[in-house]
Amino acid sequence: MASDVESVVRGMDAVPEPFRPVTEPEALDDLRRRLRGTRWPEARDGLGWSLGADPAYLRELVAYWADGFDWPAREAEFARHPRYRLRLGGPDGVDVTFVHVRGVAPEGRTALPLVLTHGWPDSSWRYLKVIDLLTDPGAHGADPADAFDVVVPDMPGFGYSAIPAGSTMDSKAVARLWAELMQRLGYARYGAAGGDIGSSVSRFLALDSSREVVAVHRMDAGLPVLAGSPDELSGEERDWLARAAAWGAAEGAYAAMHRTKPLTAAVGLADSPAGLAAWVVEKLRAWSDCHGDLDTVYTRDEILTLLSVTWFTGSIGSSMSMYRANAAIPAAEHARRVEVPSGFSLFPGDILTPPRAWLERTTHLVRVTEPESGGHFAPFERPEIYARELRDFFRPFRA
Repeated sequence: MASDVESVVRGMDAVPEPFRPVTEPEALDDLRRRLRGTRWPEARDGLGWSLGADPAYLRELVAYWADGFDWPAREAEFARHPRYRLRLGGPDGVDVTFVHVRGVAPEGRTALPLVLTHGWPDSSWRYLKVIDLLTDPGAHGADPADAFDVVVPDMPGFGYSAIPAGSTMDSKAVARLWAELMQRLGYARYGAAGGDIGSSVSRFLALDSSREVVAVHRMDAGLPVLAGSPDELSGEERDWLARAAAWGAAEGAYAAMHRTKPLTAAVGLADSPAGLAAWVVEKLRAWSDCHGDLDTVYTRDEILTLLSVTWFTGSIGSSMSMYRANAAIPAAEHARRVEVPSGFSLFPGDILTPPRAWLERTTHLVRVTEPESGGHFAPFERPEIYARELRDFFRPFRA
């Protein structure tokens, strides 16, 4: 019988396997049947988005999902960027699916490896529009010397990555997987970037793999976790904490459910595609820089691509459960200061933009910008702006 050490070594020898998602026709037929048979709650006309997802908008979206949306065509678009699957964490670990596109750098220069981490309720979907902008900037009007080798994984339990067999992984555990992934891909030094939960993963990657991570870029600092006394904070920081508490009371019911009883809601969301749409689309609208009009930022095909990936992978419950796992991370971990050079792009439509004083307190801050537009999903909402932000931030850290 092989020893544990031999098993791990054998697992490390595995190479990424090409992966292409293909939905069986029976699964698509089942989705459409469920959509057509949706039982709608009673709702007065004219409520709009005041009590959650707008019933009128949702009915139109569901009708199009059932009878107009060409999922096989959208699914085929995933093949445009090469995807792979690799088991991480040893032979008994988890299968992670990721996009990996090498950069087009000028002769004599090398592309900077960059791992991008998404959040909830999305997946690698968040970065689909920026991959080409980052890997081949010269073809899009930018400096070819700013090319990246881009790695975009789906976190375990999200998108096409497997759901862990044991406990749900928290951000710290996912960061360990990403460190292994980048090592397995042959990258000794690389950058990290992310938003939402991806911001937390990128933070732990910078904390626990500081020799490998040259710099880390984040779109947010997450909800504030205060390790010391509020008396140590500036007035601006205390105001931010108060705003975060008020936001949590008014908008945080979804997060409270995810942190405490995620599988209660997941039963309905995994069974009803209309319910899944309501849960996710309301957040797309609330967190995007769309001024209340989703159609100004996303096409319905783009929204339904995100929803379809979540539906066909059955990942809504496992993705929600990561909130509970992250809530159990010890407070001492949140108190650690990031010493890797850190940058932030604070988009105007994002949630709870932190003050600079907090960023300086918690990171080795070298750059903070406030782009002209964009929200929580800025890589998808404003891909050109987001790509520019990453090129500008990482430029000083290239070899």
